[in-house]
Amino acid sequence: MSNRICHPYHLVDISPWPILSSVGALGLTSGFVSWFYTKETSLFAFRIVLLLIVRLQWWRDVSRESTYQGLHTKIVETGMRWGIVLFIVSEVMFFSSFFWAFFHSRLSPNVEIGSQWPPAGIQPFNPFSVPLLNTIILLSSGVRVTWSHHAIIGGNLAESLESLGLTVVLGVYFTFIQLLEYIEAPFTFSDSVYGRTFFIATGFHGLHVIVGTLFLGAILYRLRRCRFSKHHHFGFEAAAWYWHFVDVVWLFLFVWIYWWGGREYL
Repeated sequence: MSNRICHPYHLVDISPWPILSSVGALGLTSGFVSWFYTKETSLFAFRIVLLLIVRLQWWRDVSRESTYQGLHTKIVETGMRWGIVLFIVSEVMFFSSFFWAFFHSRLSPNVEIGSQWPPAGIQPFNPFSVPLLNTIILLSSGVRVTWSHHAIIGGNLAESLESLGLTVVLGVYFTFIQLLEYIEAPFTFSDSVYGRTFFIATGFHGLHVIVGTLFLGAILYRLRRCRFSKHHHFGFEAAAWYWHFVDVVWLFLFVWIYWWGGREYL
């Protein structure tokens, strides 16, 4: 204990969650392969449950370190801010690879797909129907999470809870609408490069929406338990930054893949 009060840094205690998280992630990959080749989903489902349990326990420990143990000092918080910034930068690079693949095929359709875009037999979505609705939903959720943040700064807990709760509901609604869109899609993942790039890019974005919704849900729980103050709420800020990143990626998806990518190549 004396080491903790002699300096402002956080010396992390030994924890089982990193290694268990790695095991769960590795098993998740193996579960995907098993699902694709043998239609067996038990390994995949087990790893999903394991990762959820690990995440809940890990978030619990971080919350305790911040709220009750006072380990998240200004210097530690600065390091965490840089950490989330670098994480979002890595996510930008991650999605850039998908856009790069899509632009490559869109701008120079080769002879294997009929030298045209969209490829022959592909009926793209109307960007101004369901995709536009999802855009409105996600942008509205971004407005609400910003509103909630300013309510925290202003010391208005009730308003912050209401706005953040609505943000979580909109995130769930977005995921539900996108699931219906996938079910009713007139093309599949195996339908040429269009289907593959479309489902990979929008699917990973949908996964990020689910993660962001869980993140905001955990923050909503902590906020309801009065674990944030107007001067100490970095966990909320990190979740809000991540959610805004998800919003921006969706705008690029809507403009480049749904609208521009669904138009005939000239």
